[in-house]
Amino acid sequence: MEFSKPRGTRDFLFNDMDERKYVENTIRRIVENYGFKEIKTPIFEDLELFTTRSGEGIKEELYHFKDKGNRDLALRPEMTASVARLYNNNLQREAKPLKMYYFGSCFRYERPQAGRFRQFWQFGLEVIGGEPVYNEAEIIVMANEVLSTLKIRNYEIAIGHLGIIKGVLNKLEIPSQTQTQIIASIDKEDYELLDQLLDNEGVSSDEKDVINSIINVYGDHSQLETLRDKLTGYSESLEALDELNNILSVIETFGYENYNVKLSIARGLDYYTGLVFEIYVSDLGAQKQITGGGSYNLMGLFDSEEVESTGFAFGFDRIMEAFHIQNLEVEKDDTPRVLVVPVKKDFKSDAIKIAQLLRQDNIVTDIDLKAKKLKKNLSYADSHNFNKVIMIGSQEVEDNTVTIKDLDSRQQVTVSVDEMITTIRGKQ
Repeated sequence: MEFSKPRGTRDFLFNDMDERKYVENTIRRIVENYGFKEIKTPIFEDLELFTTRSGEGIKEELYHFKDKGNRDLALRPEMTASVARLYNNNLQREAKPLKMYYFGSCFRYERPQAGRFRQFWQFGLEVIGGEPVYNEAEIIVMANEVLSTLKIRNYEIAIGHLGIIKGVLNKLEIPSQTQTQIIASIDKEDYELLDQLLDNEGVSSDEKDVINSIINVYGDHSQLETLRDKLTGYSESLEALDELNNILSVIETFGYENYNVKLSIARGLDYYTGLVFEIYVSDLGAQKQITGGGSYNLMGLFDSEEVESTGFAFGFDRIMEAFHIQNLEVEKDDTPRVLVVPVKKDFKSDAIKIAQLLRQDNIVTDIDLKAKKLKKNLSYADSHNFNKVIMIGSQEVEDNTVTIKDLDSRQQVTVSVDEMITTIRGKQ
């Protein structure tokens, strides 16, 4: 019987994993430089963790099941709710801010299509507590540094603030449930539905004009000032406008200015409370968004204090798609990777001893124990990214030496076993 992988999943081969590990490790290095530490949460959680906030309807999008104890569980569709649960269980009494990151697979039961899979990966981070303005500015700057370091091109960072539009809706006394629908219509750019929802609430043409003025703001920092006169009388919105101005000023203090203000960003999830941002890579077409996030408060899901939090998650697979579309390559790694080749079967034991010396010095090492021809070993070494081959024959055994061939320069040298490691590491 032949088995195939489940629909909406993928296999990753050697080269795929080399690229994915390179991107993952690059992101890890950058976020750890900013003081973030890694956490892990379970791949499955109580179903209620996801339905409490998003409603029963989300079950149609989840892989959910009953376990042998008749408990309702679900494979995680995202990780922010799991982080909030982890905080509530373990970290409420810890000193703030808490800066944490995570990397793992998530699952959604939806129709697979280009750029969308049923199993996908997120690399995200959260800051809980601390000074929100600086947290918000820092994560945007950090996201930019990740993409810049990976040499991703043609990306846009768009920044908004939900408090501006919500301030108007609150002043108009629009019910929270309808506000959620309005925000969702803006997020989907369904302006016909938006107009209908506003009509149903008796919103006047002048008030509609204020809302449209907000969601049409798109451009540099200075575009925010075009709103100030329009928001006269909307004190909550003006407060949010000033907060966004402050965040953008801090972002510029970090040395980053190549963003766009886009107040139509709504994110479509009702737990976002203030700053929101998204990053697009135009080369990805319809699936161009590679990350989104902002400030939120999920702690209200639990019997715990509400703590202002900020976070975002990279769609890791979207980054990899951009990596491929833009023909980017993994940076060359000069770390020694050695293949030990006994010239004859008689020297297998000597090859094993040499390989173990290298491994004890943390050098990646493999051995040819099938006694293949040298030409085949060199071909194998090339295709499996070894950059050095050690050859052991009768003369090497007799003299307690090894012959080292550098596959980049194609030069070779014979040195004593005592000099082998310093030679391989280029320290001779």
